[in-house]
Amino acid sequence: MSVSNPTLITFVIYIAVMVLIGLMAYRSTTNLSDYILGGRSLGSVVTALSAGASDMSGWLLMGLPGAIYMSGLSESWIAIGLIVGAYLNWLLVAGRLRIQTEHNGDALTLPDYFSSRFEDASGLLRVISAIVILVFFTIYCASGIVAGARLFESTFGMPYETALWAGAAATIAYTFIGGFLAVSWTDTVQATLMIFALILTPIIVLLATGGVDTTLLAIEAQDPANFDMLKNTTFIGIVSLLGWGLGYFGQPHILARFMAADSVKSIAKARRISMTWMILCLTGTVAVGFFGIAYFSAHPDVAGPVTENPERVFIELAKILFNPWVAGILLSAILAAVMSTLSCQLLVCSSALTEDFYKTFLRKGASQRELVWVGRAMVLLVALIAIAIAANPENRVLGLVSYAWAGFGAAFGPVVLISVMWKGMTRNGALAGILVGAVTVVAWKLLGNSIKEGVMFDSGLLGLYEIIPGFIFASVAIVLVSLAGKGPTPGMLTRFDAAEKAYKAG
Repeated sequence: MSVSNPTLITFVIYIAVMVLIGLMAYRSTTNLSDYILGGRSLGSVVTALSAGASDMSGWLLMGLPGAIYMSGLSESWIAIGLIVGAYLNWLLVAGRLRIQTEHNGDALTLPDYFSSRFEDASGLLRVISAIVILVFFTIYCASGIVAGARLFESTFGMPYETALWAGAAATIAYTFIGGFLAVSWTDTVQATLMIFALILTPIIVLLATGGVDTTLLAIEAQDPANFDMLKNTTFIGIVSLLGWGLGYFGQPHILARFMAADSVKSIAKARRISMTWMILCLTGTVAVGFFGIAYFSAHPDVAGPVTENPERVFIELAKILFNPWVAGILLSAILAAVMSTLSCQLLVCSSALTEDFYKTFLRKGASQRELVWVGRAMVLLVALIAIAIAANPENRVLGLVSYAWAGFGAAFGPVVLISVMWKGMTRNGALAGILVGAVTVVAWKLLGNSIKEGVMFDSGLLGLYEIIPGFIFASVAIVLVSLAGKGPTPGMLTRFDAAEKAYKAG
């Protein structure tokens, strides 16, 4: 189906608005803190929606609906795991991390926080954590670029190679110009667009397939097992899907939202807003894939693109069922999901390169203006590398996301969670946790080849999603190494107690 003028115009307007927001944020960006953390000025609504939008990347409207379309409700375990994990992250980490980063050198990045929290004069903890960010986030960025390319390829009939650049260009532009404020403000707009699309689309699909009863009967007729939450699953498979929730504790682009909140008092309200948004979005995306089974079984003549690539189920439903103007808005929601996460990832990588390498080791006396422009240059560098990784048209969005999600969840999740909860944690414990978590993920992935097409797993123990053994082994390593070595210094204990007191008071 060729793209209509209304759809094209809608896309152009949407992208122009995002770039305009970037230009507005540019005027509020005067130093490195503004560029990479927004000067810690985010209110509860922006904190909540930007955290949600930066989390829910292109897989929300492509990867997960495609998995549900292919296998039915058995793939929804991942949504359950994510909801539980996100809630615990808001409850246990968000407020404490906001305070701890402020009390530990007013840290702007996770490596900066780790270095200050554990008084790491050697810089080893900072360097290793920054390397982990760069490796896994470059892969994560590639997943966003693939999702954007699929959207432009499907909507505008572009060759994949051209679609790569078209999909990434606008995100790179406003991230380059406006930094963290641009990313957070655009995330808020994008989160609104995403929830609109994911509430409206399932309703229209239901109407097109004859209502709830008719739709459910059609899905059952196609395959009764579509309703079976245990279809083609094993205990290992279900645990693996639920294990995605562990990843929240270690995602730098989500944790950065907590660090940027204007105060710990806004966290509770932000948690309620964010969790409501998340539950509605995940319910909607499961419904899109599930109801899509009924629609395309009744209309096999238009099912070709979805049969070829199930990740296009939302795209095809929007193009077929909606007026071109509305379809343009709905398809912009995919672009919003892609852009919101990709922009955050580019900025976190830029922050690591600028704050944790350039400023720390190369130019300690660099001016704020110089650091901001180095940060912008690093955005371009990381984007180019991610585009190179995404150049393979056989890439699947969810496969790339799962690997990066596991890497961060295992390498940083236990370190972040335990560091804000236990004052007995030491620098060597943190270092052991990062190394053990990252190495376990890579080794488990290579040994077990755990993730296959979609999100289903092998039945053996090595089929367990690598984040779970990585998280467990890293947590054990942190505790054992911390207890076995020299304990925390008086300064570490004093700062922890002061931060905890401030957190409880807030």
